[in-house]
Amino acid sequence: MKRTFILILGVMAVVAVLFINASEPEAGYGVGDYAADFKLPNTNGKMVSMSDYNSAKGFVIIFTCNTCPYAKAYESRIIDLDKEYADKGFPVIAINPNDVSQQPGDSMDEMKKRANNKGYTFPYLRDDSQEVTKAFGASKTPHVYVLNKESAGKYKVEFIGAIDNSPNDPTDVSETYVEDAINAILAGSTPAITEKRAIGCTIKWKS
Repeated sequence: MKRTFILILGVMAVVAVLFINASEPEAGYGVGDYAADFKLPNTNGKMVSMSDYNSAKGFVIIFTCNTCPYAKAYESRIIDLDKEYADKGFPVIAINPNDVSQQPGDSMDEMKKRANNKGYTFPYLRDDSQEVTKAFGASKTPHVYVLNKESAGKYKVEFIGAIDNSPNDPTDVSETYVEDAINAILAGSTPAITEKRAIGCTIKWKS
């Protein structure tokens, strides 16, 4: 009986490790780190990199998708962020990391439909290899990284996490973490809040 119990515990431990490895990326960037540039395909057929934005002061990198209810709830707010801050030097770049074999609704064809139907004002990129997502350390959709462009090719991570404090209802928002972070950077200050746990669906990782 004792041996059977120990064996069961061993199997459970292995399963737990496999589950964690399958559902969470390796540790990515932290606040104060410098993010590497990337090149990913956009819904318009072009490749997009941060280096394409010569006049940018920074970026709002958002890992999001078509299918997650939380991502859908934040969609209008993401559009509003780009409309508010792109002209101030902080454009949104959205990245869909989900494995399409698990979420067919996140295919490039479906992304094109959604971007067109919703009138996205920002690039919506696919990270098929998931390498960019792993480098950042994103684990949810949506998951936000506010980057400060200190100089050409130097993108400092200033904020990581949630857009605001109301993942479901935009009328209940009382704290705007991403907006506050961008406003602080534009004012030459350090954001008062640099991390807030992202609330969303778990990214669907390739097995």
